[in-house]
Amino acid sequence: MNINKNYQNLKEGYLFQTISEKVKKHSKENPDLKIIRLGIGDVTRPLAPPVIDAMHKAVAEMGMAESFRGYGDYEGYSFLRAAVCGYYAKKGVALREDEVFVSDGAKSDLANILDIFSSGNTVVIPDPVYPVYVDTNIMAGRKIIYMDGNADNAFLPMPKSGVKADIIYLCSPNNPTGAVYGKKQLERWVSYALENDAVILFDGAYEIFVQDRDLPTSIYQISGADRCAIEFCSLSKTAGFTGTRCGYTVVPQALMRDGESLNKLWLRRQATKFNGVSYVVQRGAEAVFTKNGMERIKGDISYYLENARIITDALTELGIWFTGGKNAPYIWLKCPGRMSSWEFFDVLLCKAGVVATPGAGFGANGEGFLRLTAFGDRENLIEAMGRIKAVCG
Repeated sequence: MNINKNYQNLKEGYLFQTISEKVKKHSKENPDLKIIRLGIGDVTRPLAPPVIDAMHKAVAEMGMAESFRGYGDYEGYSFLRAAVCGYYAKKGVALREDEVFVSDGAKSDLANILDIFSSGNTVVIPDPVYPVYVDTNIMAGRKIIYMDGNADNAFLPMPKSGVKADIIYLCSPNNPTGAVYGKKQLERWVSYALENDAVILFDGAYEIFVQDRDLPTSIYQISGADRCAIEFCSLSKTAGFTGTRCGYTVVPQALMRDGESLNKLWLRRQATKFNGVSYVVQRGAEAVFTKNGMERIKGDISYYLENARIITDALTELGIWFTGGKNAPYIWLKCPGRMSSWEFFDVLLCKAGVVATPGAGFGANGEGFLRLTAFGDRENLIEAMGRIKAVCG
């Protein structure tokens, strides 16, 4: 019996697991210290009342024979897919219900989508990057080419001439840097994908944080993207579903490769390996897209963006370089005093009791940077920034 040897090429531990172990050790050694977490991008605002009401109603339906539901459609219930199509229509994007696939979150689908692609494909991934993009391709043994993101290009790498890719990962607004691609930049990526017969895997998990109307919130706002891109979205940060689990993936009918419809291949994969998201959760997700639901959710987004402003104001006061925080919940900062990512992580943890995320965990180009998130409780966040000022001021 043989194992998948590609797993031996992965880093010893998952980034956030390593952080968790460090924090646990420090907490055990300092039991009276209040730890404030600004590292992992987990939300703190509760589910909106319209979502809870919809889920309560759905639970009651499951308790009555006349409204009980068993297995749902593999691609998700029609009522939720129709709601997603309506949401996209407001962006000026026309989707069909059969192009929308409900999932248990973008992270899962970003990894699982690779099932429909050959392991011989070459993958282009930005650096720094969300670790899942890299690890899942290492697991499959694919060749990876990294695009350098840095302060000079505002951490928004662009296509390079002479580089041939089959699969391209883009994330905008970006995790971890908070950088957001503009329309002309995405047009260049779409042109590159079409020219190279490549497929863009577009992670739009943070699209709702974009406040600048000139910035795209979907790859399909770019002409031709329906022939070269798959889009992944999540309700985790949009509506606080990190623990509830629901997202969706858009695979256009126009997207063909190697003579095959990727939409049909993905449906076949899902029907084989995935039994869908629960009816109760999908009813809650449907409520997200109602008028009342969106009003309540946008209030939470404003809360997080105000948190981001508090963080960026503090960093500006300290003279620390950063990007993000305006149209994204992440702030990507340069470690002061030429410290390494883990050195500054240790300083903040040990001297300020604040947990951040070392940029080195997101790739070679993340070394010397740190990620902060705006998802914390306002009172704790203000306290955390006061502690950071005391340490770095």
